[in-house]
Amino acid sequence: MTYHSGSRAIQDRVGVRDLADHVGRSVGQGIRPVVAAFLELQPMLVVGAAAPEGATERERGAGTAGGGVWASLLTGEPGFVRATGAHRISVAGGPAAGDPLTAALTTPGTAVGTIALDPRTRRRMRLNGRVGPAPRGFAVEADQVFANCPKYLQKRQTYETVTGRTPGVAQRGSELTPSQREFVEAADTFFLATVHARGADASHRGGNPGFVRVDAPGELSWPDYPGNSMFLTLGNLAADPRAGLLFLDWTSGTVLQLTGTARTEFTPDGERTVRFTLAQAVETSAASPLRWSAPAYSPANP
Repeated sequence: MTYHSGSRAIQDRVGVRDLADHVGRSVGQGIRPVVAAFLELQPMLVVGAAAPEGATERERGAGTAGGGVWASLLTGEPGFVRATGAHRISVAGGPAAGDPLTAALTTPGTAVGTIALDPRTRRRMRLNGRVGPAPRGFAVEADQVFANCPKYLQKRQTYETVTGRTPGVAQRGSELTPSQREFVEAADTFFLATVHARGADASHRGGNPGFVRVDAPGELSWPDYPGNSMFLTLGNLAADPRAGLLFLDWTSGTVLQLTGTARTEFTPDGERTVRFTLAQAVETSAASPLRWSAPAYSPANP
């Protein structure tokens, strides 16, 4: 894998360039049979991208320079995501009505990052590439395909599809409401979309409830726990501060999407904190039809 200058700067600062080069050898372009089988078992997929040129103000994210970066949740019966070629996945359907990434996912060539996370097995797979056409939704032509370790993934043993659950009307704002603040501070998981000049990425962040703090109605922060040393997310933020956050209520299906900018702060003892400034929030009740069982927190959580 070839890292861009943002990731290299973070790797060098932390002193893990050699380890990053070693881990980066596991990143490929091909979708192996084990990856294809994993994807076909999943009822959800998270997609991250920037709103394209010509997007509406709502899709761009008010207050965000350029196209706002968003993370969106897609759901379907297992098999709605499947490999349809050695370097291609097809996704049936698309985001809910009013989702900020609707235009991006129908614009061929849009750079997207995807992550399929299975709480039942604490496995996750990331596939980054470019949007292409597909008969019943959209496709992604893969540039990067790789797995991550199960660190900080909470285990949720089962899920059910709630019939008749209808998504509510998206509620938008430029600051978090009191109930949204409680939602964020109770979260044990969120998804983070970032971009760079050559592509996009979607990743996962997890910890015990309270690991994400709301420092002000428009300011969030969270610790950056040790990971795979590639620093794809922090490297992207070093090159382009735009970011999209996705919080999911695993029981009710409510989704909170945030777009804005983020920066990484380093302490003298090597700890890292990411600080996020909100430009726009979109909350959609019952956006996901899935109801998951209670979590067993990861033993890796600090």
